Amino acid sequence: MSRSVEEVYKLTESTYKCVMEQFNPGLRNLVNLGKNYEKSVAAMALAGKLYFDAMSKIGESAAVSPVSRELGVALMEISEVHKKVHLELEENFKRFHREIIAELDRKTDMDVKYMTATFKRYQVEHKMKQDSLERSQSDLKKLRRKSQGKNANKYENKESECLETLSSRQMDMQLFIADGCKEALLEEKRRFCFLLDKHCMFSYQIASFHDKARDILTEKLSSWQDQCNDATDLPESVLTMIEGVRTPISITPLPSPSPSRKQYTLLSLLPSLPEHGNSEENNLPRSVSVATGLNNIVKRPRVRTIFPHTAGNNKTLLSFDEGDVIVLLIPDEKDGWMYGELEKNGKRGWFPSSYSCALSEPLMNNNSVSAAPYRSRSVVNLHHQDTETDEATMVLPPSDYCDAPQRNNNTSSTNSVIINNHQGGNPFATVRLRPTVTNGRSSPII
Repeated sequence: MSRSVEEVYKLTESTYKCVMEQFNPGLRNLVNLGKNYEKSVAAMALAGKLYFDAMSKIGESAAVSPVSRELGVALMEISEVHKKVHLELEENFKRFHREIIAELDRKTDMDVKYMTATFKRYQVEHKMKQDSLERSQSDLKKLRRKSQGKNANKYENKESECLETLSSRQMDMQLFIADGCKEALLEEKRRFCFLLDKHCMFSYQIASFHDKARDILTEKLSSWQDQCNDATDLPESVLTMIEGVRTPISITPLPSPSPSRKQYTLLSLLPSLPEHGNSEENNLPRSVSVATGLNNIVKRPRVRTIFPHTAGNNKTLLSFDEGDVIVLLIPDEKDGWMYGELEKNGKRGWFPSSYSCALSEPLMNNNSVSAAPYRSRSVVNLHHQDTETDEATMVLPPSDYCDAPQRNNNTSSTNSVIINNHQGGNPFATVRLRPTVTNGRSSPII
């Protein structure tokens, strides 16, 4: 074979090998990647559906708001539009699987067998023709060696026949190589054309999808954008409701004998309270203290002392005698202590709750033979009044209501007992007990 024939033969072989060793394995890998592509798109569509479902629920919650109803409706519409777009994308990828991936998968298996058989048949035919051509050449060489002897004329006709046979086989070989090369190149091109045509079709589908998606998304996009242009705008009905709340309400104040403006305001806002106390309490003279006058008007709870108490050097405590009346400025007991104002002189301070009883209860003294233990809760049933001002201005007592030397003396005394009833380390939980004699025995009275 000439050089050009040999090159064409090599091109034919390389073409078949390229299809079998590169194109078909690459096509199989493309099919596998295409399946992964489908799974990714399906997962994306599912994630997108979940995302826009969640956004639709948020829109539903906004739709019940008096100011965000239109925004909620817009969010729900956007969710529906995007889910519709994802549905269109899923339909396109179903076609992608049906028309490209499944088709390539089927043709790849068939083509591997076909190209293997075709190339094998080509090699077999080429070998047969090559062997026949080589035999003709060998026969011609033998005849030429014989014709060089004495009987040269005898082999002329045979040599001519052998040359014709050799020329015919040579031409047949060349035609076979040319046709085989053409067929191999066409087989290769048909496969690349098939692959390109399928993906051109897919590109048209995706382009059509994007055009349709653009039309769907932009149909109401401007109206959605208008809903969120001004985040400070409120509906007229809501503004009217808010302005109605801002309208001041006139309150007619009640007459008050106190010249203080602050006390007047407090009295004007207090509701009418039921009267407490007995007739003796109602006939008490009015105190000159403004705070005491206010206490009498708003009916602060009062207690009567059953033991005397000395504050000593502690200015936060209240000193009193047995039988004095104390107006409670804070009706609630705080860890065994109460805060009030002595009615006879207007002094304020803390005092043990166990040293007093409600004004309606009978007075008890130290020599009582039998007396029910006093429960400091007896004063809680009185009406609770406004005590914010008193609580803000008062000074709380120290750990004990007496100085250190006095506390030590009282602790060592046989006539008094200190019970430490701290709760959580609270120093105001200390309670002092006073003794009484019951049936000849010394026992504490709380």
